[in-house]
Amino acid sequence: MFTGIIRGVGTIAEQCDVGGDRRLAIDLGGLELPALGVGDSIAVNGVCLTVTAIGAGRFSADVSVETLQVTTLGDLAVGAHVNLEPALRVGDALDGHFVMGHVDGVGRVRALAPAARSQRLELEMPAALAPYVARKGSIAIDGVSLTVNAVSGSVFEVNIVPHTSEMTVISGYRVGTAVNIEIDMIARYLERLATAEDGAGGVDLELLRRHGYTVER
Repeated sequence: MFTGIIRGVGTIAEQCDVGGDRRLAIDLGGLELPALGVGDSIAVNGVCLTVTAIGAGRFSADVSVETLQVTTLGDLAVGAHVNLEPALRVGDALDGHFVMGHVDGVGRVRALAPAARSQRLELEMPAALAPYVARKGSIAIDGVSLTVNAVSGSVFEVNIVPHTSEMTVISGYRVGTAVNIEIDMIARYLERLATAEDGAGGVDLELLRRHGYTVER
């Protein structure tokens, strides 16, 4: 589990295909992650990967064929920059929101515009994700925890403050850039509760009333 607060940007130094999967070697570029060890989880552009090896200033991780197909990692070339965040540990500050590292879909940048010292970013997401994105809700873009400013259909807007732009790959976004999107985990479970078909039933007014969440007027 992660928070969406990026610790720094790394660079894909090497990649090779291994039995249909892909092995990435990522250069930390001077970024210090002293607690990182073999077997640990790390988010790479919002994708949870497992560290398989650690060398001088770099680490390696395997990416499954499924992950290559449903995220942007399969399209990145050697030299590409990636956001990095080690897994949340007990006692760490939770400054963003709970991010699982399980990408829900790939979106694209539609527009960028200055907004005072910040930048307004407009993105298009897969239509199937639109019901889970709400104004003032949380969303992770390439692993970065952001607040949704506005949403209309499959298009939503976020605001990027200067610090976030400087510390992440967002500074390199252009119109058409593909990005990994992870919706807020709470939205996933609410949808499951509302549409359960396993005999337990969904969430309705009667269920809320029985458990004291509504009052009679």
